[in-house]
Amino acid sequence: MVALLAACAPAAWVPAQEGTIHLPPGFRINTFVSGLDAPRFMAVSPSGDLFVSIPSRGQVVALPDRDGDGKADRVVVYADGLNRPHGLAFFRGFLYVAETGAVVRFPYRPGDLTGGKPEVVVPDLPPGGGHWTRTIAFGPDGKMYVSVGSSCNVCEERDPRRAGILQFNPDGTGGRIFARGIRNAVGITFHPRTGELWATNNGRDWLGDDFPPDTILVVKDGVHYGWPHCNGSRVPDPDFGRPVFCKTTALPAVEIQAHSATLGLAFYTGNMFPAEHHGDLFVGLHGSWNRSVPTGYKVIRIPMQGGRPGAPQDFATGWLQGDRAWGRPVDVITGKDGALYVSDDRAGLIYRISHSNR
Repeated sequence: MVALLAACAPAAWVPAQEGTIHLPPGFRINTFVSGLDAPRFMAVSPSGDLFVSIPSRGQVVALPDRDGDGKADRVVVYADGLNRPHGLAFFRGFLYVAETGAVVRFPYRPGDLTGGKPEVVVPDLPPGGGHWTRTIAFGPDGKMYVSVGSSCNVCEERDPRRAGILQFNPDGTGGRIFARGIRNAVGITFHPRTGELWATNNGRDWLGDDFPPDTILVVKDGVHYGWPHCNGSRVPDPDFGRPVFCKTTALPAVEIQAHSATLGLAFYTGNMFPAEHHGDLFVGLHGSWNRSVPTGYKVIRIPMQGGRPGAPQDFATGWLQGDRAWGRPVDVITGKDGALYVSDDRAGLIYRISHSNR
């Protein structure tokens, strides 16, 4: 158990500004940076600097730790004036930023902490809607992948690009629908060994406390994952169900407790954690908003054996105190130093989780 004093006041409805984060033996946690306005998704630059999106301010900020003390030296605004930026990715000399209705990129040189004028590479993503976040990742094939959530809780979308993952060339050309039927893939990443695309997916609301589950998917080209007709493992939806169709949809790799709000995910690629953690999947659970007994508000670990996932395990807990939460984990990422970084858009913090091996 590791105690962590939050250095930034959480949202007003949270009764306490202090929480206790529980970790497995040998792990410890510290505040890497505080005072951010709802930080969301992160990326590590080729120089090892941590970058994070601040959608509420239309910013991307850089958080260098040049002295290596495990705390950000300062907060530097890399880009401003963006339209709800969310996903970030460094690729071939550029920082790509997924706004709610577009993808832009900034020329990047190692060590840069401020950006120049952005170039719009995808000008017309479906904007806003009930799920406005857009997340971006580059695959081993050199293609750019962008997740676009549904516009609603459950409906028949008019725009076929919604509730799926799109694929583009790095310059924005060649856009096409890669996969469909994914209600809200807030997090996407590629398996470091197999090259498979993995995604989190938030299940629909208003079907009770325990259904449908959130899911983690292995996303394949041309495959339909069920929404809005099917939930979880091929269960027909009570409003839009198509039982025969559901028998043909892809099954999830992992099911997570309903309403956990499964967001960022990352395979651990560092050398700091014990060997049994190498290659495991870590996932941020943002936490429920409409469940009678709150759930989520933690980071889970999914052990990987031979490229396949095992049962989810709690890794970092304690943001939920009774029926209220003082923080909400969002994204997770392996830093250049091998630590695991976790963003929290309620407490305005980024945490650094390290191990006594280092």
